[in-house]
Amino acid sequence: MELKQILRGLLPGLAVIFTVYGCSPATGDSSGEVSEADGRTESVRVVELDYSEIARSINYTANLRAFREVHLAPAQPGRVDRIHVEAGDRFSEGQLLVEMDRTQLQQAIVQLRNMEKDYRRVDTLRRVGSITEQQYDQLKTQYEVAKSNVEFLRENTRLTAPFNGSVSAKYFENGEMFSGAPNTPAGKAAILTLVQTSRLKAMINISERYYRQIAEGMAVEIATDVWPEEVFEGRVTTIYPTIDPATRSFTVELVVPNPLERLRPGMFARAALEIKQVEAFVVPALAVLRLQGTNERYVFIEDNGRARRVVVELGERFDDLVEVISDEIRVGDNLIIAGQARLLDGVAVSAQP
Repeated sequence: MELKQILRGLLPGLAVIFTVYGCSPATGDSSGEVSEADGRTESVRVVELDYSEIARSINYTANLRAFREVHLAPAQPGRVDRIHVEAGDRFSEGQLLVEMDRTQLQQAIVQLRNMEKDYRRVDTLRRVGSITEQQYDQLKTQYEVAKSNVEFLRENTRLTAPFNGSVSAKYFENGEMFSGAPNTPAGKAAILTLVQTSRLKAMINISERYYRQIAEGMAVEIATDVWPEEVFEGRVTTIYPTIDPATRSFTVELVVPNPLERLRPGMFARAALEIKQVEAFVVPALAVLRLQGTNERYVFIEDNGRARRVVVELGERFDDLVEVISDEIRVGDNLIIAGQARLLDGVAVSAQP
């Protein structure tokens, strides 16, 4: 009897719970689209899209490099007789920098002198017909080889500067043996590393969509963290003819005059190229929304009384305005600039200018 009374008391409460649960609306899906049953209308402000003319500037990071860098070394191993410079020293083109051991050179010179005597003697005999042309040609070839060997050794025992510059690294001392094994950060063998820094260069990789707008001779502004208050002027000197299919970019070489040598190889720099005036959609930055948890940007367009969601890419920023790029927006479209934060794709809107 007690159980029946308890159940009789609970039944009205359970009926209320089931009624409330059954009448509650279904949870919306995560697609962000509005069902036709949703009859709400949102009030928004719009502005008509039109092109603005802007000077597009593209920015890239780069590491500055010496305009010329040479890893100075003889053509064959040998003992380093004397090095005339130290790291950091400046030099002039043609200046003697390194002298190698001359033992092989002296031997080659003695051999050449003996060969020269034999050659003259054979030349005289050939004129009187005492030897054959074949014997003469053989000895002449040997003489020419000996002469070439002396010139080669003479060139490689006195290493001179190929340009005006400075010594960035010294790897040997007087009396040490140069083996020809790689010993530089670049993986090359050298006694000295020479750099020319009165000009510097840098390589940047630019998106392929700007390929037609980049030209040799174009001005480039170079900014560095070392000299934050100063902008250095550079030029595009080389445009590489191929596009990397992995990154969809092409390489451009820049040259930066550096007469005071305030810039140094290895410095981090930012390169800005101002390309020609272009027409673009520039909108209030507040009109652009970001999909939560991603880097996807989008705007809403009022289309026949409905909000249409359009994914965009961001371009240049101008204070509180930003360039938006998309194939789905056109001149004359009504961009929603207020009230868009509470919109979903397809929801009805009441637009006011």
